[in-house]
Amino acid sequence: MLDRQAVTHALSDVADVGGNGNIVTNNRIRRIDIENGTVKVALFLPTDDRDEKRRIEDACMDAVGALEGARNVSVATTVPAKGERKPAAGPGGGAGESPFGDQAPIPGVRHIIAVASGKGGVGKSTVCVNLALALAKRGARVGLLDADVYGPSLHILLGVTSRPQGGDNKEIRPITKEGLKLMSLGFLSDDRMPVIWRGPLVTGVVRKFLLDVEWGELDYLMIDLPPGTGDAQLTLAQTVPLTGAIIVTTPSELAMVDAEKGLRMFEQVKVPVLGIVENMSTFVCPHCGQKTDIFDAGGADKISARTSAETLGQIPIDPAIRAGGDRGEPVVASAGDSPVARAFFEVADRIIARFPVTSA
Repeated sequence: MLDRQAVTHALSDVADVGGNGNIVTNNRIRRIDIENGTVKVALFLPTDDRDEKRRIEDACMDAVGALEGARNVSVATTVPAKGERKPAAGPGGGAGESPFGDQAPIPGVRHIIAVASGKGGVGKSTVCVNLALALAKRGARVGLLDADVYGPSLHILLGVTSRPQGGDNKEIRPITKEGLKLMSLGFLSDDRMPVIWRGPLVTGVVRKFLLDVEWGELDYLMIDLPPGTGDAQLTLAQTVPLTGAIIVTTPSELAMVDAEKGLRMFEQVKVPVLGIVENMSTFVCPHCGQKTDIFDAGGADKISARTSAETLGQIPIDPAIRAGGDRGEPVVASAGDSPVARAFFEVADRIIARFPVTSA
């Protein structure tokens, strides 16, 4: 079958600039388009050597042209001019100019969305998991990467006990559950042992999970970031062109201050902020129906008033969210008709309206 996975596999035999590795592993592919047997490949090569550029282009055409069903193959190559920054223009549209020069999209992944928070304890991972599930239940192909190296939680929230295996085209095949493709350090480590790593090791793990996992064809790759504005956030912004970031906060003033810092960080690295999700919003008593603003109210709207970011949704406090996460059964999967699940679906629908699903 002539698809992006087959083309990517064929291109993995093409040696990179100087013969160091291959153009897939080294993330040189900008875009692959396939239509009626016509294959168009866009590359970014960090060289101005014309002979080397021609060698790689010819090798790409030979490799892809040998695939069954490939009738016409073209390769377009861009190289950086001296002192020029490379634009972050991934599949489905770019995110403006990035301050980093080594970005390249993940082949087959249309939109990469980071879910972030300025501080811990605001339920960011729970929001990310349930939002990914809501997108999948709307018909999207969704991957979920847990980039919180120090405190991975994806394996707990989704009840995953298996370990990833080697892939056919990449080093790691993601685990699949609830229709999601999943990757987390929690699949590979002992929950009882802390991860005591310096920044370079964190950077290496994040890059490996982005580039060496067989993500395949995805409408959305959701990335659960650690709290704050550290190595994982910068590595992500440097490595792949992000469609945008979603900021999670609670309505409390302390959380909002840190959330706004996170928002400003993404602005500084030229990553669009898609909006703000207010978690742990109003609590509605199941017995009397009275509403209580445990952590105050309207936090997302307050940040929106000070910035250009919109409020994507408000997720109420519900013990079912905590209980479902502890059991490995997120509320969107276990109680999809509940008010809190509907709140996640509303956020998912706003994302789909802005970045439509093509696989359904």
